[in-house]
Amino acid sequence: MQPIIRSEKQLAAAIRRFRKAAGMTQGDLATKASKRQATISNLESGSGTLDTLFSTLGALELELVLQPRSQSRAPDLADLF
Repeated sequence: MQPIIRSEKQLAAAIRRFRKAAGMTQGDLATKASKRQATISNLESGSGTLDTLFSTLGALELELVLQPRSQSRAPDLADLF
């Protein structure tokens, strides 16, 4: 299942998980993305630029897919009883 990401922290955690799953250190990823290790660290902390994000996604062989947000509906009170 693909992760649903709705915040900077969730995106940062997903990037970190994919990096670790690829067996890469922040330094390895930085080299592959042509960035500094500190820049990758910042991205994995939830801050960074779009340029850094897309360089990092490319280095991890990931892509960004946008879709309409799913809407969850609270159950009707009658459905609970």
